[in-house]
Amino acid sequence: MTTFDAPGARLALELSDEGGVPVVQLHGLTSSRARDRVLDLDLGRGLSGTRLLRFDARGHGASTGRTVPEDYRWDHLAQDLLALLDAVFPGEAVHGVGPSMGCATLLHAAVRAPERFRGLTLMAPPTAWETRAAKADEYVRTATQVELHGADFLRRVQAQAPVPPATEGTPDTMPDVPGDLLPSVLRGAAASDLPSPQQLAALRIPTTILAWSEDPAHPLSTAQALAALWPGTELQVARTRVDVERWPARLAADVARSA
Repeated sequence: MTTFDAPGARLALELSDEGGVPVVQLHGLTSSRARDRVLDLDLGRGLSGTRLLRFDARGHGASTGRTVPEDYRWDHLAQDLLALLDAVFPGEAVHGVGPSMGCATLLHAAVRAPERFRGLTLMAPPTAWETRAAKADEYVRTATQVELHGADFLRRVQAQAPVPPATEGTPDTMPDVPGDLLPSVLRGAAASDLPSPQQLAALRIPTTILAWSEDPAHPLSTAQALAALWPGTELQVARTRVDVERWPARLAADVARSA
């Protein structure tokens, strides 16, 4: 199976089956499996002896989607994830890993079905709660400008954004979302937030949080707030690109622990 039919979308996926623990890897907003590899965010490249599922979220990469903003809300993406896990790993608990939007999708899915996750490696948690409103407004403004001026407007916005020291030197890449879907994807993100702290505090899933510094879109305040909800959670903060290059080994250790 290389695709999975979800309501209103066909999700492109790949499964590297070497036996062992089932792992699902997600990506961030406007990214994809292919783009995350270029950005050194493909932590699964360091895994062996697992059943590793990678897929493109609806409207991203090689997956299809509709011009319906609600389709791209994080809680809706969590429905896609759980349906995909039912199809690929029926009845099994998986280890989940993903950055930003992928991190948020995993948390919404874990709140809805905690028994489906044996462990989580959360990367670059996004703005949430008190910091979310300003980012949501920015996404709405950008969506409007993309409708007026085309998808290249987002690339110009991203090129002007602060570069965290941990990502310096990564290649310049284009958003991996079709231009006609991009406004809906951005509006769906604008209408999203993490589950409430009360919902998240009830989770009992072994979790590691991998964050980086000096990134307003992925503030340390979110990572620190999440870590405070779960006693024993490890928070690692990358301050250089070398630190990020150690993240695949961290994921491998997390997966071994969850086994």
